[in-house]
Amino acid sequence: MTTALTNNDHVVVVGAGLAGWRLCEGLRRDGFDGQITLIGDESNLPYDRPPLSKQVMSGKWPSEQANLVDLARVTELKIYFRSSQRARRLDVSKRTVELESGEHVSGTHIVLAPGCSAREIDYDARKSLHHVRSINDATRLIDAVEQLEAGSPIIVIGGGFIGAEIATSLTTRGHRLVVLEATAMPLLNVLGDEVARRLLRLPSDAGVDLRVNQHVTNVVNTSRGCAVEMGDGSTLEAPVVVVAVGAVPNIAWLKNSGLTIDNGIVTNDQLCAAEGIFALGDAANFTWRHDPFVEQVRIEHWQVANDHAQFLTQALLKGNDAPVLSLVPYFWSDQYGKKIQLLGHYSQGDEVTWVA
Repeated sequence: MTTALTNNDHVVVVGAGLAGWRLCEGLRRDGFDGQITLIGDESNLPYDRPPLSKQVMSGKWPSEQANLVDLARVTELKIYFRSSQRARRLDVSKRTVELESGEHVSGTHIVLAPGCSAREIDYDARKSLHHVRSINDATRLIDAVEQLEAGSPIIVIGGGFIGAEIATSLTTRGHRLVVLEATAMPLLNVLGDEVARRLLRLPSDAGVDLRVNQHVTNVVNTSRGCAVEMGDGSTLEAPVVVVAVGAVPNIAWLKNSGLTIDNGIVTNDQLCAAEGIFALGDAANFTWRHDPFVEQVRIEHWQVANDHAQFLTQALLKGNDAPVLSLVPYFWSDQYGKKIQLLGHYSQGDEVTWVA
């Protein structure tokens, strides 16, 4: 970090999700009166993603309730919000972002918060399949589900956090959910063998058919929806199939930027990727210091994105007097009638103590 922001500076934020919006909001809250440009590739106002697979998918919330802000607040904060604008190139030396429209946006400071996209598999029926990463994804899936008769089968490929939350929410709508998980236990790499094994009973208790060690070879279109082809030669049919097999950082446009790209945008412990260039949120591969350890990590957690934004707000405003990034990773997941929470990172060999 170098000198602190002055009101003559222009901060350009690429990515209008939680991390990008919280940074803009924080800069204004803590006194920065210079120019802020927020660039988002969706037409929506900044919104929260966790409710999409929970409250929105279950029908408890309209999608608009997930918004983090309304247009009046954006205007009040004097943030130049460029929606429906996809970044396609970054010139690090000139601190300039080129948009797909051909327009160039330059700033004294560039903050990259591009987030992630749902991982897609090149199945034959790819265009007919559903993911839940954006409001548009959630709306499309809900529209499809609402056309089904009560008790219709829905297949979810992937039994991790998002897959389990989608299955939970759609079960409450009265449908029969089948979850196909490739590993022996969902969340095994996140929670460890002992905890993951204990959670195995939850899906059936909630009326969800979880099938583990499943190898999906293809998904094809049929006259009644889709057929999921399995490695053992069998097929499963359903009118709606959802793919929830993780996410990938939106960093392809930065390939030739000169930044270090390795499982995300590589930064130091102050989220700096290059002079005047910063990265935060899901796409940041940042240096995490937690004594006595130092790790290079990329963490797709809501809380980490929020913590990044709070830290970078202070780092930009204080310059060399900024604190070192310090955080404790935290996530939660609502699935099968239970809330799962984790502070820190699971490591193989961790001791587990059951208190209930």
